[in-house]
Parts: sequence; structure tokens; C-alpha cells
Amino acid sequence: MPMESFPALIVRREDKSDATFAVEQITRADLPAGDVVIEVEYSSLNYKDALACHAHPGVVRQLPHVPGIDCAGKVLESTVADFSVGDSVLVTGYDLGSGAWGGYSAQVRVPAAWVVPMPKSLTPRTAMLYGTAGFTAAQCVHAIQHHGVGLKRGEVVVTGATGGVGSIAVALLAKLGYQVVAVTGKPEFSELLQELGAQRIIGRTEVDDESEKQLLPSQWSAAVDTVGGNTLATLLRSTAYRGCVAACGLVGGDTLPLTVYPFILRGVTLCGIDSAKCPREPRMEIWDLLSGEWNVAEKLEPLAREVSLNEISTEVAAMLAGKNHGRILVRPSE
Repeated sequence: MPMESFPALIVRREDKSDATFAVEQITRADLPAGDVVIEVEYSSLNYKDALACHAHPGVVRQLPHVPGIDCAGKVLESTVADFSVGDSVLVTGYDLGSGAWGGYSAQVRVPAAWVVPMPKSLTPRTAMLYGTAGFTAAQCVHAIQHHGVGLKRGEVVVTGATGGVGSIAVALLAKLGYQVVAVTGKPEFSELLQELGAQRIIGRTEVDDESEKQLLPSQWSAAVDTVGGNTLATLLRSTAYRGCVAACGLVGGDTLPLTVYPFILRGVTLCGIDSAKCPREPRMEIWDLLSGEWNVAEKLEPLAREVSLNEISTEVAAMLAGKNHGRILVRPSE
């Protein structure tokens, strides 16, 4: 008896042509090896996924490929005792959606070590409302706290504030009581950012100083940067004594035009945030925070919209053009 088929978004390249992606029907036999099969109820769209849809060589290792760096749903099959059929679970990071087929499929098969039991108070939908973006934002905020930047030290600035990571970082910092300054090139979303908790909203040019000054006037107690490049260099040069900058993006560039003066004269810390390979113990701690005292899912609802696999192409194009905002939830089964 043939296995039941289900939809998946497959990225392919014929000969030397550009990569294309389309929804195809596959079966469980097509999935990569692993311990746990998950029925995917929700995934989400991240910048890395948009790159994967076009087979970006820095993301996708081989074709054909299924993007989707996170997913949440119920266990359909398990060869390990840690998970049983019907368990609600999530997966973010590791090789999902890059080295291995990802969440843009109605079913995924992954190693058990990648699977996280669904935290209390979260559902597959709210888990993906956070997704990799929320997990990354929470790590940024955790780094700022761990570095000892208290609430009375001054303003914390967040770049790319209408994006997935940035918007969740604004909400988390505001919930914890920080004075949040949101940076955006989309002033039409100012009201939404204020609802998330931003006390001030500024334009991109205010954190993009192209002068050759080694240090700039101290403005920020800490920063969450999703942009990189000269923006990150500007933030480091303008962060106050013993401040912390958590960096997690490079849409503005992957080089850092900077001297060592922010580090050796002001004691500024640059904390790199990596979500994919985060060890299990801190990974579980972050998800516990997001499902407990840091839970801002209700605040994020106005930012969310849902799409099917057939509707992803429009969103991918908008994201790569810098025209997206908020959280895009993907429903692979529809």
C-alpha cells in the first residue's frame, strides 16, 4: 500500500539555472533520517528562510532542499523513549532548514536531540509566534541582563525594530522595565512599536554615523542589533561605559569598521548571539522564560499573519526587499 503523501516546499535547481521553489507532494519515505517524525502545525518565515528559498550557498548545503528553520506540532512517530506519539513539541535551529530539510513540510523527521517539549502555556502557534526570531531576541535580552545592565542605567536601543527579532526584543525589554528606543526606517509602524513598549522611536540615520571618530557621545546603556555593518560600529562607539551590545544580524553588512577604543576605554562588551547551535541547557532556560515570566505572546499577536506554503513566494520577495514587518506564520498542512 503506497504511503500517504503530503505537501512540502521544495527548492530545486536545473543544470546551471537559478534555483526555484514550489509546493510538491512527497511521502515520509522522502524525509531524511532521524528519530522523531513531527506533524508540523506551524513554522515561520525568517530572513534565513528567504535566503534558503533561493538556495543561498551560505545557508543551503545541497539541493533539493526544504527551507524552514523552525517548526512546532505533534509527534507522529518516535524511536526514542523521550518522546511519544501525540506529544506537543518544537524545533528551532540546529541544521533544520539549512543542512537538513526543514519546517516547510507537513511532516519533518529530525534527531531527538533537536526536539524540545512544548513549554507550558505555549501552543504550536504561540511557539512559532516566537520561533527562531523570539528565541534569538530572548538570548539578546538575556545577554544584556547577564552583563549587569540594570534598568536605571539608561536607554536600550533596538535596531530593525519592525522585524521579527527586533519587534520581539522591544516587547521583552519593555516588559522587563527597560527604557526602549526603537530604530526603524518604517515610520508608519511607530504606533505599533509604541504598543510593544518603545518609549522613543528614531530613524536609521541616527545610528549610522559614517564619520571616522573613534568614539561618539555616550547614548545607550545597551543595544540589540539586528543589522550589523556600520550600524553595529556606530552603536559600539556610542554605548556608555560598561555597556553591552548584543549582535545577531548582518543585513547591513558583515564587516565592522571600528577601532578597539570602545572596548578598552569604555569597557563595552560585544556579545555575539548564535541561535542554531545554542546548547540544550541554556536553550531550555530561554524557552522556560518565554513561556513564563517573559511571555509577551499576547503583545505580539497584532504583528502576526498566517500564510500557506502556496503564499510564501510573495512574502519571501518582500522580506528580501526589506519590506516585511512582524511575524509571518506558515501553515504547511494547508
